Amino acid sequence: MTPIVTPAEMAAIDAAAPEPVEELIERAGAALARTALDMLGGGYGRRVTVLAGKGNNGADGRAAAQRLRRRGVRVAVVDAADGPDSLPAAHLAIDAAYGTGLRRPYSPPRPAPSLDNPDQAAPILAADIPSGVDGLTGEIRGHAWVAAQTVAFGALKPGLILHPGAQHCGRITVAPIGLDVSGARTHLVTADDVGRWLLVRPAEAHKWKTACWVIAGSPGMTGAAHLASSAALRGGSGYVRLSTPGLDAADLLDGPAAAPTEAVGWPLPADDWASAVDDDELARFKSVLVGPGLGRHPNTVKAVRDLVAKVPLPLVVDGDGLSALGTNAPDVLAQRFAPTVLTPHDGEYRILTGAAPDADRFAAARSLAAAAGAVVLLKGPTTVVAHPGGDALAVTNGDARLATAGTGDVLAGLICGLLSTNAEPMHATASAAWLHGQAANACPPAAMTASDLLFVLPRVWEAASQQEATP
Repeated sequence: MTPIVTPAEMAAIDAAAPEPVEELIERAGAALARTALDMLGGGYGRRVTVLAGKGNNGADGRAAAQRLRRRGVRVAVVDAADGPDSLPAAHLAIDAAYGTGLRRPYSPPRPAPSLDNPDQAAPILAADIPSGVDGLTGEIRGHAWVAAQTVAFGALKPGLILHPGAQHCGRITVAPIGLDVSGARTHLVTADDVGRWLLVRPAEAHKWKTACWVIAGSPGMTGAAHLASSAALRGGSGYVRLSTPGLDAADLLDGPAAAPTEAVGWPLPADDWASAVDDDELARFKSVLVGPGLGRHPNTVKAVRDLVAKVPLPLVVDGDGLSALGTNAPDVLAQRFAPTVLTPHDGEYRILTGAAPDADRFAAARSLAAAAGAVVLLKGPTTVVAHPGGDALAVTNGDARLATAGTGDVLAGLICGLLSTNAEPMHATASAAWLHGQAANACPPAAMTASDLLFVLPRVWEAASQQEATP
């Protein structure tokens, strides 16, 4: 996994490095220069403008300038502290004005005009992070250039992958400059990681070895239940039982409310349905999902809380299930011993905690995970998965195609399906988020619906598995 460290953590790592700071600056400058030469397509006859600040970020830029000059590049270094309004025209501009330590609003000069196309600005290469992007939260402090590429030194910073900062970074590469980042507790999930985490069914497998129970939907509102149960099957469950409280056996087997073909309907009463979930029946399953489309009737709230407290299995709580827990979630979940996964978006996070997530979304997810004793998947342009012990994972491969009704139900079902395979809960949750995003990427850029994800999930699953199989 790719490490992510906060600016404060990186400052401590820098301070603990056995090499002098001058050596680290030379290594960073070398990494910047290599990337600049790649972007330029060579050095001879090319011009680069470097906007350099007074700190280490500026020193990195000046070190890169020296190396570029030795390769035949004509380099103009402009001092950011002088507050220039404009920059000399160039084939490439290097933003080394202010790094992750910036604490005040920043207004950069107009970008350097491009010598390749006078009607456009020169492409920008950012040193560690585009100046003006908060390294911890991704917030924009004043204004920031939009880089074509960013070279992060040693590790990613949260501001590179949290929005809106992520939209200013372009293509991001991490340059190892000899810093020890092995103690990082936050990581970016990659295809290789997911390939390692996805489990292969053993030869002796049968459907009950990976069975899950989905309790979702309500009379007249069965779409969420159907999406979630279908996704659980796509997520590795060999057998999915679907119960919609208030629907009898006939409703579940026939008509517009009927369960998906491969799911097995199981009736539950409209009221006090948690008591009808028999312990002997639960013993046949490996995971449970509760919440999508259940509604928010007071009887439903009580039933959800009763079920959550009694289920001795890995449990995913989503949608209306989260609303049922509300700010009492820590007290209800304290009665559990098996793993729990909570999947809030920002509005549900507020329902669970009483406040919206902080700008530091990693801290927000960790806080809820610790309070609830659960794995928390905090949805957003960057999905954050936090463990109650403090570790966190980031998933960045989805996009705005997922901003359509029902995609959250698919994600919840995927997590439940992966949990039924006995996958480690943190890995199952992050893998589901990654597969979910990758499935969206495989769909057309417009007019995607949640059910479209179900059809492409087998393909992206196979591709991730092959990623791990490739030497």
